[in-house]
Amino acid sequence: MTTPQPDPDQAFLAFWRERHLGVLAIPRVTGGIHLAPVGVTYDHERRLARVITSGASHKVRHLAAAGERARVSVCQVDGARWSTLEGTATVTSAPEAVAEAERRYTERYRRPRVNPRRVAIEIAVTRVMGSVRPGG
Repeated sequence: MTTPQPDPDQAFLAFWRERHLGVLAIPRVTGGIHLAPVGVTYDHERRLARVITSGASHKVRHLAAAGERARVSVCQVDGARWSTLEGTATVTSAPEAVAEAERRYTERYRRPRVNPRRVAIEIAVTRVMGSVRPGG
């Protein structure tokens, strides 16, 4: 008798629902990489990762300097389990996009503090790497 194995896609999605902080990597125009600890959510159906931040943050300034559709990655780790989402990032201040990012953040972490300058960084995920990834 074979023991049923967990569905790798479900394990991946569960990992991205558990409460873990992530690290966002953004290119700097000087050639370095800006790393920032973030709360991040992942929408598997849209293949979209979201980060909420202030419109005046270094993250937003680096993305603006990098130009439209900057390539970024965000990862999270829990012991030997890790996962990285890579893709192109855009910054949006559209109220409905920010509200959706806040809603998802609240589900995964907690209600964010009030920030009238809040924006959402949306990452269109094109690549997934790690010990926890879709398809196992």
